[in-house]
Amino acid sequence: MTDPTHPRGLGDEIHQPVENDEFMTSAQGIPVSDDQNSLRVGDRGPTLMEDFLAREKIFHFDHERIPERVVHARGYGARGHFECTEDLSDLTRADVFAKGRKTETFVRFSTVAGNKGSFDLARDVRGFAVKFYTREGNWDLVGNNIPVFFIQDAIKFPDLVHSVKEAPDRAFPQAQSAHDNFWDFAGLTPESIHMTLWQMSDRAIPRSFRFMEGFGVHTFRLVNAEGDSHFVKFHWKPTGGLQSVVWNEAVKINGADPDFHRRDLWDAINSGNPPSWDLGIQVFDDKFAEEFEFDVLDPTKLVPEEQVPVRIVGRLTLDTAVDNDFAQTEQVAFHTQNIPPGIDVSNDPLLQGRNFSYLDTQLSRLGSTNFTHLPVNAPRCPVAHFQRDGAMQPTVPTGRANYEPNSWTGDERGPRADATKGYRSYEAAEQGPKVRHRSATFADHYSQARVFWISQTPVEQEHIVAAYVFELSKCDKESVRARIVSHLRHVDEQLAADVAAGLGLDLPEPFEAAVATRTDLPGSDALSILKNGPSSFAGRKLGILTCDGADAEVLNAVQQAVTDAGGTVEVIAPTVGGVTLSDGSHLPAQQRVEGGPSVLYDAVALLPGDDCADDLARKASAKDFVSDAYAHQKFIGHLPAAAPLLAAAGVDAVDDGFVDLSATDADAFVAKLAALRFWERDVTA
Repeated sequence: MTDPTHPRGLGDEIHQPVENDEFMTSAQGIPVSDDQNSLRVGDRGPTLMEDFLAREKIFHFDHERIPERVVHARGYGARGHFECTEDLSDLTRADVFAKGRKTETFVRFSTVAGNKGSFDLARDVRGFAVKFYTREGNWDLVGNNIPVFFIQDAIKFPDLVHSVKEAPDRAFPQAQSAHDNFWDFAGLTPESIHMTLWQMSDRAIPRSFRFMEGFGVHTFRLVNAEGDSHFVKFHWKPTGGLQSVVWNEAVKINGADPDFHRRDLWDAINSGNPPSWDLGIQVFDDKFAEEFEFDVLDPTKLVPEEQVPVRIVGRLTLDTAVDNDFAQTEQVAFHTQNIPPGIDVSNDPLLQGRNFSYLDTQLSRLGSTNFTHLPVNAPRCPVAHFQRDGAMQPTVPTGRANYEPNSWTGDERGPRADATKGYRSYEAAEQGPKVRHRSATFADHYSQARVFWISQTPVEQEHIVAAYVFELSKCDKESVRARIVSHLRHVDEQLAADVAAGLGLDLPEPFEAAVATRTDLPGSDALSILKNGPSSFAGRKLGILTCDGADAEVLNAVQQAVTDAGGTVEVIAPTVGGVTLSDGSHLPAQQRVEGGPSVLYDAVALLPGDDCADDLARKASAKDFVSDAYAHQKFIGHLPAAAPLLAAAGVDAVDDGFVDLSATDADAFVAKLAALRFWERDVTA
């Protein structure tokens, strides 16, 4: 017999109320509003794949019994916190967005295509995944350093990944897209062309995790306490500005230090200079979405910041390195639908598919439905539900009740769903037949690609052309190369002509386009790295190449000026034991010449002693140090004693990127370094 005072649903199902504030949560700690009904379209419509609460419950049940006895592999993590700086209660009920609230975080950066043992500076998309341990359950903002993606529907994700991974017959190439399979797929998937512009830009070879942006990619929803909804896109803006390397530099860094990015993050945190990013949001309503030139549900499109400005609402700071890489970086499990009350998904078909996929992936990787108990995955708020057993169950649930509704009392009763505190999906009205087709609003594949192209500086455009030529040159089939160029004609005719010329290819006919490219859309400065660089040398590294007898006054002044600007210095010498300066003092070295190439530094200073400069000039590694710094358009500080080294390296064209430190104040030199590169230097890099 049931208690007649229990609330009943429309189908007469019983909803037992919470007692003693013991409300039910998911395994991620997210409050549950209804444990009796799945999420569906209308009263009698199909159950929605986005119902993460029902899926988690059934997923766990499916794997309760232990049986008798497979992207983003290369990653690196760090811990920190997010502090909200704006009151967003008018937009969302999410606790993480209460002004002044500090929330513990774990962040994992990654490459996509390579395996765990691949190198850091591959030309690739970078994952930027943030786990917020909120007071209402875990929120995983699982994004990339590029705001758009290759495909529009998740059903194509296996094909995309298969194409970009190593070819199955030969098992190479590893960690790169420069091969026929990928470009064959891209050429037959016009929606991917916008993303390939980003991929061929310097965005795909960032100088550091610390100097790249992050994006949530998809359109999400913010829902306030009254149930009102706004669309939102999430942006991470590095406080140190944007910076990338050039391709020749990336290749050499991979040889000199394949762990360059992870070492950089580790060193920054442990030197007391924690990296940080501002969290920005683009918020817009249904009216804007309906009038916008493109479909906001299309993940191959972005919303220009000039149309919807990015509002900064908080700051993420990574101040603690991992304690154990496997236990934390490898075992952390992200899921796009780990979302707390006040944040909701949209009907973006790629996002909907990711919501389906990630949970099964965790079972394959971590071996048990109980991965939520691992410390790096465990919510920091109370967790209460009736999920039981499964492999490697670390807790010991007590009492006889492992179901609800039940008639037990007291401690045996267990938790109940709470319609007030629990997660409630935005009640968007959905109607229409069940179909397998894509919206015609997704069909413009080239207009935003053109916007990205015209937003780049001439230097950045040169790099994009060179990247296309390099990658397509690795393709054996001319038809694959020609097809990509035929797409590029819809982006920009000069771009296509330059790539074709670099390939020795006759300009092919344009690919048949479903929608003509719009040429009325303006460029966006926000899309350029060079227009969003740093304002100082803070967070960057100067390499000082020196030997015995170096001018102590100049060297010490340069070191102090870099430190005062927030940068770091490494000394490169003939031996790692260091050098004796002109005043007789000993200066330790961090690198020997053969192990510290200039590609590891943002700028260099050549400060040899008068008596050892000729010996240094005879070292091949020292000559490479100088010639590479010159070719990579870096600023080069020097003393007159460096003349033999410059001559030996074949550098005889001293330009405004060179600074004579015997005649220039060290502070003025370091101030000049804020530009990071002397792009006016006429070299090919």
